[in-house]
Amino acid sequence: MTVPTVEQDLLRYLESRTKASWEPDRDLFTAGGLSSLFAMELVVHIEQVFDVVIAGADLRLDNFRTVHAMTALVDRLRDNHAG
Repeated sequence: MTVPTVEQDLLRYLESRTKASWEPDRDLFTAGGLSSLFAMELVVHIEQVFDVVIAGADLRLDNFRTVHAMTALVDRLRDNHAG
């Protein structure tokens, strides 16, 4: 899956769950888009859809603040898994 495809999947998922439109660089937490429970649902979604494991230091808030940040996290985790 390419980076643009990951980004589009995340945007579709967020929009379907929040019933709101999101820009890839919009801070989801300050905008009120994510609760702590929803953030955990998002972690599970990312792990299942993109076949990655998010643990330890990767669970920090900054990795989930924007769609761009989540896309970069997925890309990095896939690179680490492949390498």
